[in-house]
Amino acid sequence: MADGRTVQITSFSKEMSTQEAAELLVVSRSHLVKLLEMGKIPYRKVGAHRRVLLEDVRKYEITLRKIRKKTLDKLSREAQEIGLGY
Repeated sequence: MADGRTVQITSFSKEMSTQEAAELLVVSRSHLVKLLEMGKIPYRKVGAHRRVLLEDVRKYEITLRKIRKKTLDKLSREAQEIGLGY
């Protein structure tokens, strides 16, 4: 907060619904379900409902941030190499 960054404090149980996980990742529930079905985030079924662990959602989020940073770094290097001034 001192650096002017947004801080979000949310209370989640260790195991959460797809809607709660989607809200945490700031994506739609349908997109989260696609991620689950693709095996990107582990889940279990309780009856007809999917449940995900907070730890697994956080791991996916960290992995996604690393991929995004690596991609942005690459794009920035390429832009500098061709003189776009970024």
